[in-house]
Amino acid sequence: MNRNSKHIVVIGGGYVGLYTVLRLQRTLRRELRDGSVRITVLTPESHMTYQPFLPEAAAGNLSPRHVVVPLRRVLSKATILNGKVTKVDHAAKTVQFEPNVGTPHEIGYDLVVMAAGSVSRTLPIPGLADAAIGFKTVGEAIALRNRVLGLLDRAESDDDEDLRRRALTFVVVGGGFAGIEALAELEDMALDAIRYYRNVSTADLRWVLVEATDRILPEVGPEMGRWTAEQLRERGIEVKMNTRLESCEGGRVKLSDGEEFESATIVWTAGVKPSPVVNAGDLPLDERGRIKTTTRLTVVGAKDAFAAGDVAGVPDVTNPGQYCAPNAQHAVRQAKVLADNITRHLRGQELVDYRHKYVGSVAGLGLHKGVANVYGVKLRGLPAWFMHRTYHLSRVPTLNRKVRVMADWTLALFFKRETVSLGEIEEPRAEFRAAATT
Repeated sequence: MNRNSKHIVVIGGGYVGLYTVLRLQRTLRRELRDGSVRITVLTPESHMTYQPFLPEAAAGNLSPRHVVVPLRRVLSKATILNGKVTKVDHAAKTVQFEPNVGTPHEIGYDLVVMAAGSVSRTLPIPGLADAAIGFKTVGEAIALRNRVLGLLDRAESDDDEDLRRRALTFVVVGGGFAGIEALAELEDMALDAIRYYRNVSTADLRWVLVEATDRILPEVGPEMGRWTAEQLRERGIEVKMNTRLESCEGGRVKLSDGEEFESATIVWTAGVKPSPVVNAGDLPLDERGRIKTTTRLTVVGAKDAFAAGDVAGVPDVTNPGQYCAPNAQHAVRQAKVLADNITRHLRGQELVDYRHKYVGSVAGLGLHKGVANVYGVKLRGLPAWFMHRTYHLSRVPTLNRKVRVMADWTLALFFKRETVSLGEIEEPRAEFRAAATT
């Protein structure tokens, strides 16, 4: 190891971490080869999750293995360490690292990249932590798929009307992209599944969307948001706007409109907040708890520190006075500028501003259904669904994953999706343990 090499530590292996290091492997090819630059990625998982594909994975349209990217294979020039960062001491240029398995230790660096992304933003709602599930990881998506299908099995096998009603009532809290796409895809999957059940019908299923504001999918504009709400209602989904979840203790859902009912499935998608690592250090934060970041993606007042993505408050130069939204569109593009600016920084060159005007959004609403507003062009139904798939296929990292995703979609044209619950994978030792104790 070259003791005089520059050590770049990247905190986070999501969009920004993956795309930044991918580009650095090209722009710093010579330096990485001769050892004058080293890159270490600190991340809890050994993979990056392409989150826009989570709804399709949950609905069985995509294999869960195909919506994640193995970091060690793709970032072959970097060292990947799995664990969490508990403290960033930029004054001393060190981080406290706690491996998933092993002894916590200190890691020094010459340059740090804050790319830890976001976590679910929750509220102090009674019962939320025990009764609800998020929708940010592939584990949550597949657990939710297994849960929905497992509850159909339960309702098919039991005559207790109260149990059946609770099992077949599904609640999604949050009317943004994650909530709408998860709800639409899971409802679509459930309709496919119940064709094979004798005692469960469409009329037995109850889907409820709870949104605290007066609109859903704000990213696609008011008109398309209203159209989406109408489409969901036509499918029998209850869309409750200007409504808050007040309690869900023991699965007893209480809403601000006064309605109460039992539900075995409560999905929380009501926003995100920066990763807690931003509070565990000496880097400056803005009023929203994000790292104060310049238009060049450097940390304000901190030399040799960069930030991008959901943890960073990046001023939007195309919309003065505003900040870049915490979404994948900005994160992927920021990563390119971030990597180039790191290269320029190491070579003593002038840095450039991050500039990207938000072009619009696309959302899938189940198989062959979607909504889109891109460059002011509004699409709905099949054309929007096709645009949604085309856009995200172009953005998913690596040719390997693009081909695998295309293969899944192609097979789905000829074969029906699998609607089998594999909930036992969450407790793989349960059957063996039962056998061993009898």
